[in-house]
Amino acid sequence: MGIGKDKAGHGALRLTAWASSALLGWGIAFALPLPIHAQSLPPDQNLDDTLPAPTSASSTDPSVASTADSQATAPANQTSTSSDAPLNAPLRLTGIDPTTTGSTLDNDLRRVNQRESAVDGLKARQYRDRADAQGIPLGTFTLRPSINQSVNIERDRTGDVKNNRTFLQTDLRSTLTSDWDRHALTITGEGVWQRNVGGTGEEKPTVNLNADLRLDLPADTTAHVTAGYQFYREDTSDPNAIAGASKQSAVNQYTAGLSLERDFGLLRGTTAVALTRSVYSNAVLSDGTTVTLSDRNQTAGTWRGRIGYELSPAIIPFVEVDLGRAVYDQTRDSNGYARSNQSYGGKGGVEVDLGEKFKGELGFGYQHTEFDDSRLSSVDSPTIDGSLAWSPQRGTDISVGLSTTVQPSTTAGLSGYTAYQLTSTVAHQLRDDLTAKLTGGTIWRDYPSNGSAADETEYDAAFGLTWGINRYLDLTGNVGYQLTTRDVGDSTRQLQAGIGLTAKR
Repeated sequence: MGIGKDKAGHGALRLTAWASSALLGWGIAFALPLPIHAQSLPPDQNLDDTLPAPTSASSTDPSVASTADSQATAPANQTSTSSDAPLNAPLRLTGIDPTTTGSTLDNDLRRVNQRESAVDGLKARQYRDRADAQGIPLGTFTLRPSINQSVNIERDRTGDVKNNRTFLQTDLRSTLTSDWDRHALTITGEGVWQRNVGGTGEEKPTVNLNADLRLDLPADTTAHVTAGYQFYREDTSDPNAIAGASKQSAVNQYTAGLSLERDFGLLRGTTAVALTRSVYSNAVLSDGTTVTLSDRNQTAGTWRGRIGYELSPAIIPFVEVDLGRAVYDQTRDSNGYARSNQSYGGKGGVEVDLGEKFKGELGFGYQHTEFDDSRLSSVDSPTIDGSLAWSPQRGTDISVGLSTTVQPSTTAGLSGYTAYQLTSTVAHQLRDDLTAKLTGGTIWRDYPSNGSAADETEYDAAFGLTWGINRYLDLTGNVGYQLTTRDVGDSTRQLQAGIGLTAKR
């Protein structure tokens, strides 16, 4: 009996010891970190939440402090050394598939800008350094150059005077865009070079460079710093062109600007300043005589301010005022007139933004331009300005633009005129590799009724086709017609057609 009691007692003791060991083992297992292959995260928990948060005495965010305290409770009695950092932190990053957590979206969610898309509109490749990625990567920028070489014919007629020519034209275009998390820099360049290979007619080279630096500032504020350069030769149909010149004046324009946009709840405010420097070269007459046009060199500055009220995210009425001042290098031109002037204007309108399908704005106003010379009458004109971008269906894009500008004149006793311009473009993708584009527009040059000059109207129309041979080559063809009618004087008609090949990257 005693022996049986002893065996039972020893059995109970062993059972108690085994249970105690099991409970102690489970407790240690829960207290210590689990092996990396055994960890898993709840669906609503990010990977970064499992790592101890650094504590800082300067932190004032109560949510950060409470999180740090809750995570630092276990190692609170340890000495603060570099060895206290979780040794398995790197293993956590390699042991858990990041695609199963939301942490892979963090970098994109923090970006103010969307990632740079492909030049042909296709989905961006995962590996941007692959040979089939569109554009040329340059660090954090993407360069997209293209060059078009075309053969063209031109038929020009003013009254009984005809000028026909055949010429080669080279078009260079390039866009450099940044791919930054915040801010954005866009630089665009375009150049046209012409060379006559038959007939007579004036070559018309152009250069256009523009840079726009967008700064994303705090407090819902956006700043734009812009700069640009433009070179062109005045057209013979321009009212200020030299009659009978074999080579019109070349114009160099330099621009710079700064604008600030900010949201004040339901109000949106914009203020902007812009400077334009215009320099004119000499014109050459048919007998070789040069005409100096340096008296047209000027520097113009404008300021505008706009306030808009957000009736809804899609409709924002606005009012805008602008002030301008143009100062000529020479106080008086070759005819003895002081053409420096100042302008005042204002308009009201509405902005509409319905997303990618429809957006634009339209404004009506009035502008007054007064010249320093009392002999030159002021130019007062109503204004209409606007823009529209509409995509009624996929592959079809329609754009319309309206603008009103006051242009100074070079004619003795004439102050200037108001130019109302309408431009429109319709582009339609007929097939995946074939796109048609139709452009049209008109310019009405309205002279003051008390002046000696007569009004004139210019009409433009053009049609073009682009066939994508492959990703890097396009075959282009276009035909255009321009008609300029004058209340007094002969009309001008111009027909132009060409075919070319575009190489792009």
